[in-house]
Amino acid sequence: MIKKLLILVLVIGFVSCEKESKPEGFVVNASIDESVNGKVAKLTNVDPKNPYVLDTALVSNGNVTFKGNVKQPDMFVLTIDGVSGSLPMMIENKSIEVNLYEGELHNSIINGSKENDIYKTFRDNTGPLREYNQTLGETYRKAQLSDDKATMQAVKKKFDSLVEINTQESIKIIKENNDLVISVFMLQNFLQSKKIDSKQASEILNSFTDEVKKSRAAQEVKDIIEASLTTEIGSVAPNFSAPDPDGKIISLQDIKGKVTIIDFWAAWCGPCRRENPNVVKVYNKYHDKGLEIIGVSLDGTKRQNNPKDAWVNAIASDSLNWHHVSNLNYFNDPVAKLYNINSIPATFILDENGKIIAKNLRGSALEQKISELLD
Repeated sequence: MIKKLLILVLVIGFVSCEKESKPEGFVVNASIDESVNGKVAKLTNVDPKNPYVLDTALVSNGNVTFKGNVKQPDMFVLTIDGVSGSLPMMIENKSIEVNLYEGELHNSIINGSKENDIYKTFRDNTGPLREYNQTLGETYRKAQLSDDKATMQAVKKKFDSLVEINTQESIKIIKENNDLVISVFMLQNFLQSKKIDSKQASEILNSFTDEVKKSRAAQEVKDIIEASLTTEIGSVAPNFSAPDPDGKIISLQDIKGKVTIIDFWAAWCGPCRRENPNVVKVYNKYHDKGLEIIGVSLDGTKRQNNPKDAWVNAIASDSLNWHHVSNLNYFNDPVAKLYNINSIPATFILDENGKIIAKNLRGSALEQKISELLD
């Protein structure tokens, strides 16, 4: 009887040890050159709505270890104080090994995580495109200097073709890995860079597993898709209200004309400022015929000492004699979020009923469209 009890105790002890050896959360063991010893390393999340540091650790003997628990796999960035660069990586509740390269953190090697394996596949897939971008970019710049429009057109056509091939290959990878959260991040990247439309993104999102759909990243993509669909051509532009430079609240509904341009811009935005003379020309030509413009400024970046002054001075300097509003909150501006703005300049052209009839027209294309509507 005693012998049987002893065997039972040994078995229980073995099972207990086995359970303790498996991490309940994540463990990231990273190695790096010992010259980095004594520096603080951090894992920081990439969610701008809820920024936080997941874990910090000290580099010792060329090693650093992070521990913790995540509800679902998510994207974090590994940084080390005093070391240039960063390493985006997926954190999931597994043991992950990382070989860090000082000065080239983004090229570090990650093992022990399928999420990161597929992330590497995505990066490798875009590698040739990045190389082509450098080569074609140099060719384009030379053609631009010599005003060689034929070469510029050929380069653009070639690059657009390469982007399309890369996009289709990446979408194939996303669909083949619909059980991974990293695929949601890649889908978001293609959606925000407008390489795929909202309808296609919605179809792909719906194909993910139920577990992946519960992730923070999937909810964010869902929100982006919903915002995109409300501002598609043919949709009625969402109404909004925001303060003008004097603090008076102005709404889109109050200022709409026969044709209305919503112009997202900022004082710090070079392309916006270069386009402003063309917008001024169009406004001066067609305002008396029923054109109204409301500028929505995305000033408020931390790099600006006085965002409001920069905004007001740019309005005066560029002679932007139309309605202006801003919450001075950069891309976190609620109007920008309502219209799913990820880059500027961005424009929406509305008819007299507030329906969106064109988007993101610049230069002669903008004037031609307004002429069609009001001449």
